[in-house]
Amino acid sequence: MLRFSRPKIIATVGIILIGLLLAIPSMMSREQRQAYLNAIPSWVPSWLVPTRAIVLGLDLQGGSHVLLEVDAQDLMRTQVTTLRDDVRRILRDTRVSSQNGIQTVQRGVQIRVPEAADRDRLLPRLRELSQPTGNAMLGQTGGNSIEINTTPDGVITLTYTEVGTNERVRRAVDQSIEVIRRRVDSTGTTEPSIQRQGADRVLVQVPGLQDPQQLKALLGETGNLEFRLLAQQGATDVDMLPMEDAGGQRVPVERRIIAEGGDLTDAQPAFDTQTNQPIVNFRFNIRGAQRFGQATTENLGRQLAIVLDNRVISAPTIQSPITGGSGQISGSFTVEQVNNLAVLLRSGALPAKLTIVEERTVGPGLGRDSIEAGKMATYVAAIFVVIFMFATYGLFGLFANIALLVHVGLIFGLMSVLEATLTLPGIAGIVLTIGTAVDSNVLIYERIREEVRAGRSIVSGIQAGFDRAFATIVDSNSTMAIAAVILFFLGSGPVRGFAVVFILGILTTVLTAVTLTRMMIALWYHWMRPKALPF
Repeated sequence: MLRFSRPKIIATVGIILIGLLLAIPSMMSREQRQAYLNAIPSWVPSWLVPTRAIVLGLDLQGGSHVLLEVDAQDLMRTQVTTLRDDVRRILRDTRVSSQNGIQTVQRGVQIRVPEAADRDRLLPRLRELSQPTGNAMLGQTGGNSIEINTTPDGVITLTYTEVGTNERVRRAVDQSIEVIRRRVDSTGTTEPSIQRQGADRVLVQVPGLQDPQQLKALLGETGNLEFRLLAQQGATDVDMLPMEDAGGQRVPVERRIIAEGGDLTDAQPAFDTQTNQPIVNFRFNIRGAQRFGQATTENLGRQLAIVLDNRVISAPTIQSPITGGSGQISGSFTVEQVNNLAVLLRSGALPAKLTIVEERTVGPGLGRDSIEAGKMATYVAAIFVVIFMFATYGLFGLFANIALLVHVGLIFGLMSVLEATLTLPGIAGIVLTIGTAVDSNVLIYERIREEVRAGRSIVSGIQAGFDRAFATIVDSNSTMAIAAVILFFLGSGPVRGFAVVFILGILTTVLTAVTLTRMMIALWYHWMRPKALPF
């Protein structure tokens, strides 16, 4: 009948208390939260002290909104350069020479191999460069990435197809999202929203960041770091790159790359112990350390060009072999520039240049208005629900209202643990879950009333009401949960925020509207032994 074992009572009360304790930091202002943490005795273990608070979204606390677009032309230039290097490597491996070298054409390269025997050796290796697009594991293919054409006089042209170009842009967006996430996370900001917009755009929203220039500085750089050598007089295979220490004057830099940013394992801002100037200390992996050590050993006295995004940011002279796998980047840097450079190097290079097509700063004033409006809506909804339940069901309505308060507290506690972001649609989700939670109590109470009217005793009617309404509650909440899960996986931004809150509300409804309410009614019955229902 209406009996709960002691372990079940302890477990239920324990879960509720823990959930409410986790919600406490979210109910405080930043100053109150700091004072609360300072008041905790030092002997209390840190894992017993709830410290996480709900993160407010961009629409509630303000922040920076930037829409980026992948530069398809820059991406294609990079791809053509890579294709040229691959063709040069294959020519060298097959020992085939090309008349007039390797020529760059629109979206590809061109070579001339007059001898048929040479072409027969070369073409199979060139065809290996053309990969099928799409997901081969899922059986999705959309053609090859590179088209190879030959002419009778031995001209071989390799060009990227439209499908191959679109596939590369799609992959570039996916890679950019991951790199951007690492860069933004390195700044210490919480819960940034980074998502794809269309085929070639990325939307970045960082709540709480009121300086969009800092965000633009991180996102506007591709972060492509290369270690080369300044070219000596008479060198031919060189690039003319601007040098920052020389006021932008272009200097010849060898095209041969000694090491790349991908060879770095760490990069940290620091200060030079002798000059007290801001620098970046870096460390190579094994491959990078070997190549860097060999190059510095063989080129003593020459200037090492440290190239970031095709700009020479520093050109120190190699005084001695650097074989330890670590070094430093120095120059006329500010502290902020050094910090940003370290973040760029740690997070990796973007696959292509990103162009800012829209930027917006949301002030905290707008968010404050949204919070106040959301609070008012929640308060009004809660007050009307409390009055209705108490007026309709009396003491049982009071039990439902207590369960409702616990229900909202548990939602905040779970969101704090998950470090979920609360947005304005999320507040709407909380208001909606208030109604769904009370709806479960209404189903139970009306079922109890029907059972007692049909002739059952009070205790039997209460038991039957909970048992028979439970299946209906599970069915209704399951269908809503399915819809919320679909919203979460198919939606984005505010829609996902609403879905998260709604899913958490559905989970806590089962605990509060069914288990907690039933426990309070059972305790009331065993204490009071009533002769009639209180409504």
